[in-house]
Amino acid sequence: MTDNSDLSNLPETTSVPKRRMKFSVVWIIPLVAAIVALGIAIQRILTEGPTITIIFKNAEGVEAGKTFVKYKDVDIGQVTKVKLSADFRKVVVTAKIDKSASGLLVDDARFWIEQPRATLSGISGIGTLLSGNYIGLEPGKSGKERREFTGLDVPPAITFDQPGRRFVLQTPTLGSIGNGSPLYFRQLNVGQVTAYDLTEDGTSVRIEVFIRAPYDKYVTDQTRFWQASGIDVSLGADGFSVRTQSVLALLIGGIAFENFPSAENPEPAAEKTAFTLFNSRTEAMANPETIFTKYVLYFNETLRGLNAGSPVTYLGLPIGEVAAVGFEYNPENNSVRPRVDIVVYPGRFMSHLRKTPVLEAKVHAERERRAFMQSAVDRGLRAQLRSGNLLTGQRFITFDIFPDAPKAKIDWTKAPPELPVVPSGLQDVETKINSILTKIEKMPLDGIGTDLKRLLETTDSLLKRVDGDIMPEVKNNLEELKRVLQNIDATLVGKDAPTQLQLREALQEITRAAQGVSGLTEYLERNPEALIRGKSQEKP
Repeated sequence: MTDNSDLSNLPETTSVPKRRMKFSVVWIIPLVAAIVALGIAIQRILTEGPTITIIFKNAEGVEAGKTFVKYKDVDIGQVTKVKLSADFRKVVVTAKIDKSASGLLVDDARFWIEQPRATLSGISGIGTLLSGNYIGLEPGKSGKERREFTGLDVPPAITFDQPGRRFVLQTPTLGSIGNGSPLYFRQLNVGQVTAYDLTEDGTSVRIEVFIRAPYDKYVTDQTRFWQASGIDVSLGADGFSVRTQSVLALLIGGIAFENFPSAENPEPAAEKTAFTLFNSRTEAMANPETIFTKYVLYFNETLRGLNAGSPVTYLGLPIGEVAAVGFEYNPENNSVRPRVDIVVYPGRFMSHLRKTPVLEAKVHAERERRAFMQSAVDRGLRAQLRSGNLLTGQRFITFDIFPDAPKAKIDWTKAPPELPVVPSGLQDVETKINSILTKIEKMPLDGIGTDLKRLLETTDSLLKRVDGDIMPEVKNNLEELKRVLQNIDATLVGKDAPTQLQLREALQEITRAAQGVSGLTEYLERNPEALIRGKSQEKP
């Protein structure tokens, strides 16, 4: 057993420091590769553009890895994935966009599939026949970024960077207007229709149009728009007229606009200003009268051919129009009578006169207008129906002076007041014809026929008597007359008639006398002294 008390002989421990492993050159290669890979990854992350999704109704010609996204014919991205939506109704296209083009992906950017299209307004996408379909991009003006978009069915008609302005037109019906339909200003193509849709209440159609610069400056608060589709043919009381804009408008329709002729100091219209789209130029350019007077006319004749809008004239010049045509019930005798409501515009009447301050004051004062109308009625002013077009039967109302018309008084307490009328000339003709026919009906035609038959019988017997009794006597008288004429011919006209011989001898004597006178005249001219001395004896 060892003695534990002696511990001095025990061994002592010492700490030895750990030796460091030396760095091997072999590790340099993977380290550099890792650093390069990390740098490439960081560079890719920093330079990689955004990924977007576009939803289309269909994706004809779009393929992953082949179809590009283009802006101004420059490739800015490529389709990476094409799949159906969750409800299988649409197509979801995923595309990777270059970072340099990420600023184009804003909230109001629009995408569409560019492919060949042939429409009446033109042909587009011809280049895709060789290069294949691609996705087109139109950037917007918004500053908000976006990564999910809904694609358009057709390319936009106008790009956002094209100079010009957009306006809105409202019309009850669309007619033949469509996307791409042209806009005309003085028959120049200055824009086109970009979109159309029903209003929220469904009572009208809202049409968006774009007018290129510098023609957009001609759109003012006094501008009128109307449909210029096809041929505008009108045949009415004002005559026959044909209007059209161009052959293109005949095929696909169009819209024309023009400023109101009498507009003073028009103000430029702001973008997106709403205008009314009229059916025709006549309707659009109708003078928006602010001063007018309504009257009512009662005729005792047919109103066929008279319509609302038919002109009302005074001495042949337009001063108003027909507002309504119908009947009015009379409870006193349980009958109806033709009624015509008209509107008279003092401004149109003034346009045919030389303006003076006194006259303008009378036009604008209702009391003066009433006094003027009553004075005209006192002088014989009456309304009359007249035919404006014999071919179509269109009629209009004219005011003219009839001095022999009975006196009339306008009752201004009625609303509207009634103006006196006279029958139309056609009715007068019909009345006269009816009067003649009535007289003919009253004539005893049967008795006249009997008397005429008796007269013919008497005439026939008289002719027989002439042929039997008178004609032989006439024949004898004619033969006697013939003998007398033969005797005259033998005495006066025949070659050996005594009268002819005596006449020839007389003519010979006259000829010899004339020759003697001619010789004496010549002798006196040579010897004028013979008148005093006499004729000298000629020397032998």
